[in-house]
Amino acid sequence: MFENLYKKYQGADVVGKFIFVNVALYVLLLFIGVFSVLFNAGTLSADVLSFVELPASLELLLVRPWTVFTYMFIHAGLWHILWNMFALYFFGRIFLNFYSVRHFVGIYILGGLFGALFFVLAYNLFPYFGPYLPFSRLVGASAAVLAIVVAAAVRSPQYRINLMFVGSVKLSTFALVVVAMSFLMLSGENAGGNFAHLGGAFAGWLVADMLNKGKDLTLVVNGPIDWMSSLLTRLRTPRKKKTKYTYTRGGRSADYEYNARKKADEAEVDRILEKVKKGGYASLSEEEKRRLFEASSK
Repeated sequence: MFENLYKKYQGADVVGKFIFVNVALYVLLLFIGVFSVLFNAGTLSADVLSFVELPASLELLLVRPWTVFTYMFIHAGLWHILWNMFALYFFGRIFLNFYSVRHFVGIYILGGLFGALFFVLAYNLFPYFGPYLPFSRLVGASAAVLAIVVAAAVRSPQYRINLMFVGSVKLSTFALVVVAMSFLMLSGENAGGNFAHLGGAFAGWLVADMLNKGKDLTLVVNGPIDWMSSLLTRLRTPRKKKTKYTYTRGGRSADYEYNARKKADEAEVDRILEKVKKGGYASLSEEEKRRLFEASSK
C-alpha cells in the first residue's frame, strides 16, 4: 500500500505533492490521537501537536523555531483541511498557468513564513491579544494558499473564474474580497488566522510584483532547497574508486627497448633511401627491397 502511495506521489505534479504532504500529516496526527486515546497515552497527541504548531509566544518560538515551517502543513479539523486543499488545488492549477513549479514552491513557503510573521507580531504588539498570548497557536495552509491566489491575481488580474452562486468574476476581484474579509475579521474569533492571511497575501503580492520587475524573491527559498537536494544526492551516490596504475621496472625497460628498436629501423630505412637516391632501385638487394616495402606499408 505504501509503495503504491509513494508511486502516486512521485507521479503527481507540484500541487498534488503539496496536497499529499498536507493530507498525510493530517492523517498521521489523527492516528496519533486515536492511539493516545486507546492506550491511555495521556497528552501524547497534544504534545506531538505542540511541536509542529506555531506558538504566538516568542519564548516558546525561540525553542521551537522549526514551527514557522511545520505549521503551514498542519490542520485543525476535517473542514479546515478540506477547504484549504480544495483552494490549493483550484488556485494552484491557475497559478501554474503563469508561473513555474519553482515559483509555486517558493511562494507557498514564503506565504507561510509571512503569515507566521504577521501572526507572531500581532500577538506581541497589540495589547488586545495580551491575555491570549501564552496559549495561542496557529496551524493551517491558509496563508500559503492566499499567497498563491494573490500572486496569480497580480500576474493576470483580468483572468476570470467561475464561482458557485456567483458566476464569473475576475481573479483580482476575488483576491481583493478575500483580503478585505480577512481585514474586517481581525477582531473576531480567528483574529490570529486572519493576520496570517494578510501576511500570506502580502507575500504573494510582493513576490509577484518583484517578479514583474525582474527580481525573483523565491530564490531565497529555492536556493537552500537546491543545496540540500544536491547534498543528499551526493550522499546517496556511491563514490567511484580511483584506478591505480602500478609501474614496474620491467615495463619501463620494455618501453626503452621498443624505442631503441624503432630508432634503429628508421635509421636503416634512411640508409636504404639514400642508396636508392645514388644508385636507383635496382641497386638494392632483395633484403633491402623487402625492408623498404615493409616500411612503406606501415
